[in-house]
Amino acid sequence: MLSARDLEVRFGGVTAVDQISLEVPTGGLIGLIGPNGAGKTTTIDALTGFVAHRGVIELEGAPLDQCPAHERARRGLVRTWQSLELFDDLTVRENCEVAAVPQRLASFGRDLFLPRRSVDASASDEAIDLLSLGDVADRHPIELSLGRRKLVAVARALAQRPRVLLLDEPAAGLDSTESLALGERLRSVVDHGVAILLVDHDMGLVLGVCDRVYVLDFGRMIAEGTPTEIRADQSVIDAYLGASA
Repeated sequence: MLSARDLEVRFGGVTAVDQISLEVPTGGLIGLIGPNGAGKTTTIDALTGFVAHRGVIELEGAPLDQCPAHERARRGLVRTWQSLELFDDLTVRENCEVAAVPQRLASFGRDLFLPRRSVDASASDEAIDLLSLGDVADRHPIELSLGRRKLVAVARALAQRPRVLLLDEPAAGLDSTESLALGERLRSVVDHGVAILLVDHDMGLVLGVCDRVYVLDFGRMIAEGTPTEIRADQSVIDAYLGASA
C-alpha cells in the first residue's frame, strides 16, 4: 500500500533521516519506534510531504515524490499530529465534517453564497461510529478527556477515507486503560481496510497491536521484525528498550 525506499531528510548539515526503507502493506498495522530525536516524526513529515526529502515514496505503486502535501492527502495518505490541532469551537461531528468535505476552490465560493447547504455526512458518521464517539458527537473537544480527544483526532483523519493513516504518538499522555482502548480501536480501523503506520513511545501499545515494527536510532534503521523479534533484538534493547526489557 505504502512504500519508501532510500528515504533521506537533511536539515543543513544534519541528517535527520538516513536512507531508510519501509513498507506498510494493505491491511497492516505497522509500528515505527525509537528514542527521542531518532527521526520518527520527520519520517512521517517526509512521507506526507511536509519536509523536503530524497528517495522514492509510492502509494499503491504510484509515485508521490513530486506531490505536495495536500495532493498526497487527496490520494489517501493522511496523518494526525502530536498536538492534535482540533477545532475547539466546533463540535466533534463538525471537526470530522471539516475533513470529510472535499476542499476545492469552488467549494469556498459555494460557502460564501450557500453557507447552510447540505453536505454528505456519511464519511464523518462512519468515522464517529467506528471510534465509538457517538455519545459525544455534539460536544466540543475541549469538554472531553485527553483520551477521547485523541480519538477525535483519529476520527477526523478517518473522515477523509484514507488508504493509509499515519499516527504520530496518539497514546501520548494516556493512562494504561485509555491506551488499551486506543489499541482496540486501531485494530478495528485496520479491519475496515485502512493500513496504519503508528509512531508511539508506549511499547505496550506498539508491541501489543502491531504486525511488524521498524526501529530508528539517530535517523538510521537499526531493526525490523515482528514484535517478538523486536523485543529480543540486542541492538534495540541497547538503543531503546533497556536491559530490563
